[in-house]
Amino acid sequence: MGDRANVIVVREDGTHELYRTGWAVGIDLDLLEGPTPFLAMLPGLRQDGWWLDDTMAQGGILLDLGRKALLFFAWEGPSTELGHRAAMFELIRAAWPGWEVRWLYDGPAELREYVGLDPEHVRCRDSDPSSAPFLAPDDEDLAGPDPGGVVITVSTGRCHVASDAFDHPVHEGAALLDRLADAPGHGGCHLHVNSGIHLDPERRHLGWWSLYSSPQAYRVPEVWPGWTVEFWQDAWERHVRADDRFSPAAFDAGEEARAAMLAEAGERRAVRARNRAQVTRPQTTPARSEAG
Repeated sequence: MGDRANVIVVREDGTHELYRTGWAVGIDLDLLEGPTPFLAMLPGLRQDGWWLDDTMAQGGILLDLGRKALLFFAWEGPSTELGHRAAMFELIRAAWPGWEVRWLYDGPAELREYVGLDPEHVRCRDSDPSSAPFLAPDDEDLAGPDPGGVVITVSTGRCHVASDAFDHPVHEGAALLDRLADAPGHGGCHLHVNSGIHLDPERRHLGWWSLYSSPQAYRVPEVWPGWTVEFWQDAWERHVRADDRFSPAAFDAGEEARAAMLAEAGERRAVRARNRAQVTRPQTTPARSEAG
């Protein structure tokens, strides 16, 4: 697994330890095992001083053992999927009784800020923003039950969907309005996307939400001068209320969804156990034959 994540453990005396893993995608599934099994995964992964920046960190977890606080974020995994997020948080809270469980929308910067370090250290300033392409209704990237994507509705009666594999379109500022002029239109969006924007150009009002972390999420108002910007965090229902062109198809967030995620977590645990067994398996060499 080559997907990177930082894990920070804050001990009872306030000191912290930094770990780096290569299993960021689906790292939220590992939280379903609870505090003790999760901590048992960390020996051998400690890398003090190696902080991943906000373009490299595909996930991150902070455990404050004294305050019983669990903070985390991810780019991918059930907690970033509209149809699974609520059930996933329910399962995590059940596995971490008595703990505060909180999502970090600004990614690794919030991890550093929590332990009293400069969040700007993990801001990537060198890379140019990558504009997300807009997707036509029949685009293969929108196939499947949980395709992701960013739904963008405009109060003038338009609806568009952008890829979620690039920088979040909300960071483009008002230039996004110009790009929307040539974007493929959708009569409506019933997909299980994982982010969205609603624009009201006449009132100069913007509301946006995201189920995955987005670097500098709280600085979006700076790139929309003269606009009122509301960050709805993961409250996608507010987008539905703002514009009924976004109306995701019904989904099961109950027992069936929870069982599916527990099964997926079990499969992930089994894969990790097999990988450990292969690494620790003693190497045998054939006995050397003696000369006659």
